[in-house]
Amino acid sequence: MPHFRALTAPTPYLFFTGKGGVGKTSLACATAVSLADRGLRVLIVSTDPASNLDEMLEVTLNDRPTPVPNATGLSAMNIDPEAAAENYRSKVLEQLGPEVPPDERSTVREQLSGACTTEIAAFDEFVGLLDGDIAGFDHIIFDTAPTGHTLRLLSLPKAWTGFLKDNDRGASCLGPHSGLKMQEDRFRKALQALGDSKQTTIILVTRADRGAIREAARTAAELDALNLSNQLLVVNGRFHATDPTDVVAVAIERDQDEALAAMPASLTNLLRDEIPLLGFDIVGLVALRALLSPANQPSPVSTEPGTEPIDLPGLNRLVDDIAQGKHGLIMVMGKGGVGKTTIAAAIATGLAKRGHAVHLSTTDPAAHVSFVVDGVMPGLTVDRIDPRVETERYVAKILASRGRNLDEQAKALLLEDLASPCTEEVAVFHAFSHIVGEARSAFVVLDTAPTGHTLLLLDATGAYHRQMTSQVAPTGAGRIVTPLMRLQDPNHTKVILVALPETTPVSEAASLQDDLRRAGVEPYGWVINKSLAVSGTRDPLLRLRLDRERTQIARVQNGLAKRAFIVGWRAKPPIGVEELRRLS
Repeated sequence: MPHFRALTAPTPYLFFTGKGGVGKTSLACATAVSLADRGLRVLIVSTDPASNLDEMLEVTLNDRPTPVPNATGLSAMNIDPEAAAENYRSKVLEQLGPEVPPDERSTVREQLSGACTTEIAAFDEFVGLLDGDIAGFDHIIFDTAPTGHTLRLLSLPKAWTGFLKDNDRGASCLGPHSGLKMQEDRFRKALQALGDSKQTTIILVTRADRGAIREAARTAAELDALNLSNQLLVVNGRFHATDPTDVVAVAIERDQDEALAAMPASLTNLLRDEIPLLGFDIVGLVALRALLSPANQPSPVSTEPGTEPIDLPGLNRLVDDIAQGKHGLIMVMGKGGVGKTTIAAAIATGLAKRGHAVHLSTTDPAAHVSFVVDGVMPGLTVDRIDPRVETERYVAKILASRGRNLDEQAKALLLEDLASPCTEEVAVFHAFSHIVGEARSAFVVLDTAPTGHTLLLLDATGAYHRQMTSQVAPTGAGRIVTPLMRLQDPNHTKVILVALPETTPVSEAASLQDDLRRAGVEPYGWVINKSLAVSGTRDPLLRLRLDRERTQIARVQNGLAKRAFIVGWRAKPPIGVEELRRLS
């Protein structure tokens, strides 16, 4: 059985975090099942807006604890961002009192309609779990959102308590200040519980991959800055080749060894466990029990994967199709960890290689697009939407316009309002809107944040669309072109969904596609990334995974995608301009 310290003397709260795609949900669910099998009462909760607990545990979930069939003592729930926001709005409106007129109530509700309210409301639900709102469990396990979103979530108690401490007369964008002041003690207690090693273990999950390790090191440092040092490092998907003559298997093991050998001190100083790569999908209770107990592993169904060629074009064909236009916005989306940053960088590099001017940027708070490009190329501009920079720019702009003629007292009130953490959300949205408009005259390739954050960003776009159209008379509505309208215009925007040929990434990309379609945005095509199916490997473990790859590729090709493209696994990660040029 893999040694997993979190199960040796488990704390009441187990908090799984890490870069998207490293296996947080799999390990969190396997841990929950293992504890429940010991006769303990366990609740597993997802705080990810794009949660896939339902698929992993094979049970339909909502925002209340739901018993998991065939796992006595185990319950699961999703913190639904929209339901949490509506509950939060109701709480604030109830505090206004009967004397507040309807028009003022409507104003407050409108203030509470943004994505920032959704985030703080979801965190309010999370805080409630730490504060004992739901009793009767020996352990509560949190399967968190991908790294960038999680760090924003964790920083909220400090940000909000700091804001509330110095603000006793203004009104934040989350509604009346009094509605938040009541939560200050709960927020403080939540941060204390997260940092108490007797109550909480923070399990930092990574893979033996340079990008994931770099992200884990950054996460560990930022957790330390929040006084959350009770961390355990888990390296998931550890692989060891069984045939020294198998070039693919040996290359995978070598890359993993080199990545782990180069780990920074911030990670090597942590206690570390390794979980082996398995030859089956980690979906359902049988697979989850096997993840931490090899004796429970299911028998292999096949050791001879199909040999029929996979009839899908490569990434160069996608870039050729895009390059036929003279400008446009290319949004690359998908679950964290599927390689969408590499795909976005390759598309941008390919367009520049074909003679186009290209702007490659990202909205991901945990951006690492510059590490992938790692060089310069004529016609290619690389940057990112930096939340801190955009917030400073936005505050300066507001002070220069709204604060120009204010007296000192009024200016102080304006500064207090701008000190709200929600100002960052607004500032990032303005930067995103600018990039959407820029694509009217050039190619813009946007490497978006992992799925959950992307949906929040699109929600902000939709809110802006509704606000703009509601403020314009029907006769003038035709003159308004909002960012959402540009995203919905196939002549302006092409959305590319990226997925690995595995069950969960494909399902999550399909779910994202459904959400985009509900917003009136039709994806242009899918890219299936890092496929081993054409690698020629003979390794028994890798070959066990090939049939499952082919099943997922067929699923995408024959029903989910209007256009599908494939990128094979590469022994050398495509980092740097030259490697990206070859890929595209």
